[in-house]
Amino acid sequence: MVYRRFSKFMIVVLALGILFPAFLPAESVAEEGQVAVADQGISHLVEDGVTQPVSSYEDAIRETVYIDTDLDTNGDGNNDQIAADIIRPAETEEGLEVPVIMIASPYYESLGRGNESQLKEYEDGKPVKFPLYYDNYFVPRGYAVVQVDMVGTNLSDGCPTTGGYEETESVKAVIDWLNGRADGATADDEGVLADWSTGKVGMYGKSYDGTLANAVAATGVEGLETIVPVVAISSWYDYYRSQGVTYRYNGPNGLANTVVASERREECEPVRDQMVEVMDDESGNFNDFWDERNYLNDVDNVSASVFMIHGLNDLNVKTNHFGQWWEELEKNDVPRKVWLTQTGHTEPFDFRRDEWVDTIHRWFDHWLLDIDNGIMDEPMADIERSANEWETHSSWPDEDADTIKFRLGPAEDDLPGTLTNGPVQGNGTQSFTNNPWQTENQMVSNPFEENDNRLMFLSPELEEEVRFSGTPKLDVRAKVDGEATNLTALIVDFGKDERVDHQRGSGGLRMLDTDDCWGESTDRDSACYMQHEVLTHEQDYEIVTRGWMDAQNHKNLWESDPLRAGQNYRFEWDALTHDYVFKPGHQIGIVIAGSSRNFTVPSQEEVEIEIYLGQSRIELPVVGGKKAIDF
Repeated sequence: MVYRRFSKFMIVVLALGILFPAFLPAESVAEEGQVAVADQGISHLVEDGVTQPVSSYEDAIRETVYIDTDLDTNGDGNNDQIAADIIRPAETEEGLEVPVIMIASPYYESLGRGNESQLKEYEDGKPVKFPLYYDNYFVPRGYAVVQVDMVGTNLSDGCPTTGGYEETESVKAVIDWLNGRADGATADDEGVLADWSTGKVGMYGKSYDGTLANAVAATGVEGLETIVPVVAISSWYDYYRSQGVTYRYNGPNGLANTVVASERREECEPVRDQMVEVMDDESGNFNDFWDERNYLNDVDNVSASVFMIHGLNDLNVKTNHFGQWWEELEKNDVPRKVWLTQTGHTEPFDFRRDEWVDTIHRWFDHWLLDIDNGIMDEPMADIERSANEWETHSSWPDEDADTIKFRLGPAEDDLPGTLTNGPVQGNGTQSFTNNPWQTENQMVSNPFEENDNRLMFLSPELEEEVRFSGTPKLDVRAKVDGEATNLTALIVDFGKDERVDHQRGSGGLRMLDTDDCWGESTDRDSACYMQHEVLTHEQDYEIVTRGWMDAQNHKNLWESDPLRAGQNYRFEWDALTHDYVFKPGHQIGIVIAGSSRNFTVPSQEEVEIEIYLGQSRIELPVVGGKKAIDF
């Protein structure tokens, strides 16, 4: 048991031992078991490696501060101010300096946060309800929680720009204020200093909120010590498109219209119109608009540690976002940890609550209070294999994963083709026709029946399990009887099994009618939240991962190159990152088709695509390499 008070001055450290009252006067004589700071007179209490609740949540200070920026997103000639709602221990008025858990979001007025869609609430100009449990749990343990309204949303000025520079800067400005580098004021324009802040900030967020954490970390802002992005975007192009294929039209401008502060929706219409002009939905190409919104460009600036959580079956923010972000973080030796769940677009408080609260508690204590609690000595990756069945790994992707090149063997009669890691003799070809209305289910179901709109390749039944860990790659040689088509690749597990039903409920979760409580409550802000259960179903196959490309982007993503009928082209594209175990008795399937109406704007050209089998391959990062393949 340890007492700790962090400040900019002197620390007195004594041996481990005995518990004492929570807030120790500076002049007290330190007993065995105490760690105290002698300059200010208030301590954090640490027991068993984590901070303990010692401050009153009821008495905590609640305030809204407006931070100055150099932005003028609505072009009215006035700089935008960014609203930050703050809840901090009352002891910060007596000299206690505390670190900050920050959740920046565009959703505090509109869609709300968490599965219960909680919104901020105010009374007499002060915030009285902070969405999510972090304030209830961490403020009594000596943290401040700061919930930031992204530019153009809720109480902040300006207009949202859907991933643009302005949104990143609006959140970064709050970290600058917490470190004395920016000005802040009350609603009455009275200057406010964050003299209670240690300057250390950890950002948490799901979806858009986690995306803001990625974006701000990529600026390298001083004071941001750690980020916890959950199902977060790393490149907005990859959120709305896949290698030239558009998922849906009017994405960025539509989202900006959804999140903008209600009274400024009309005022911000010109900003949305400008996005429409430059984002180029029609071609699906990459351009400067999307390059500005690609945080991978600046990943070298990331100095904050990263605890990443992602659904392996997230079909909203797809898994390539965490895969490519993680890969770049690894190149820069960023301290990191990852949880990968079988659910979809969900957060760990709902699918693994007890373990989550314990882990994030120790994570923030370590990175924001320098507590040596062993969190970084634990395995790097937690991976859910089936509903509520987790395993740990020392690295991710698995360090024993080697790329195996699978080739496409020809079909005989109505049977599917074969998937093999051996050579394919001759120059055989097989053809299919792009059907713009074909669904994924039609692509995959009935593998032993003829389907003119797909090609199917199956491995033999597996004798041993096969796990792949990482990002599959497609390398296909083909001729297209027309100027354009989309290409779809599906990696499928054929074999009956009970699986997480991730496309039902909330990403595979169902809210129960029971709750539990995490932290302290007030009449206006409860610490109690509804519990959830993971939904499962038994089915004959699972689409493990997917990949799409526009064949006209075979050279690069910046420009379309219309195809010449009958010319042999090389099409290379990635499937979505995954970590999956194929069980004994199952078969690995590869499906190649044209457009997929489920997730993309389909190419309307009903052209024929002829695949050169011996010259095409699928690369899978298989754990154990060739020794793990029994066919």
